[in-house]
Amino acid sequence: MTLLSAPPRTDPTTAGPAPLAPAARLLPALAAVYRAQLARARVARIPLLFVATFQSVGILVMMRGVVDAGQSTAARSVVAGSSVLVVAFVALNLLAQYFGKLRATGGLDHYATLPVPPASVVLGTAAAYASFTLPGAVLTAALGAVMFGLPLGQLWVLLAVVPLAGAALSGLGAACGLLAPRQEIATMLGQLGMSAALLLGVLPVDHLPQPVQWLRDLLPSTYGVEAFARTFAPDPDWTMVLADLGVCAGVGVVSLTVATWAYRRAVAR
Repeated sequence: MTLLSAPPRTDPTTAGPAPLAPAARLLPALAAVYRAQLARARVARIPLLFVATFQSVGILVMMRGVVDAGQSTAARSVVAGSSVLVVAFVALNLLAQYFGKLRATGGLDHYATLPVPPASVVLGTAAAYASFTLPGAVLTAALGAVMFGLPLGQLWVLLAVVPLAGAALSGLGAACGLLAPRQEIATMLGQLGMSAALLLGVLPVDHLPQPVQWLRDLLPSTYGVEAFARTFAPDPDWTMVLADLGVCAGVGVVSLTVATWAYRRAVAR
């Protein structure tokens, strides 16, 4: 009769550490972070949309007293700039404050313990914040077109302008919040960025001095404003519209890459 021997016991004091679970892939991790951030931001959705939209509509009313209605470059710039300003308020200003607060309060440590790629944290958070800007941008553009006598048929272009301009500004806002040494500086950088988007995006470009126009060309949201403004023309130059949107996309890739590097740097400290 053959006896079955019991398997050898492992001494817990000499056993090595258990293997870690594999890290999540980028796209599933991105979707998980996006859903979590969307649920968190949903609580403040109505005040967020109200403030961003009310601010842009107020600028439209103010500029209507300065710029005449009709098919003019100035009218197109005011309407397009006010619409993209909704995106800048959320994607640049609020995102810089959010990541600055996370870094100052140690909130980044929570994400550092999760088995998710750093890019998914930055991209998921930026996408969640930018998701709330489309209704406000469309409403602002529609009211602006009526106030300034511009056609309403090209508002669908915002479906491309908002995510591409939002990606470029979100990466910039996240980088400001993650690289700022203090939370107050992150808030200041976000406010300055939004002010630049307001002054350089809404004011008619023909009225700006040449040095200011050079600064305007460095602002990522400028190309979203230009792309949308071109669609109000009687015969839009779609080649230039696509070129401006391409610049937004390229700047978005670069700014989000910088934000991901800034996140790695902030977590490593």
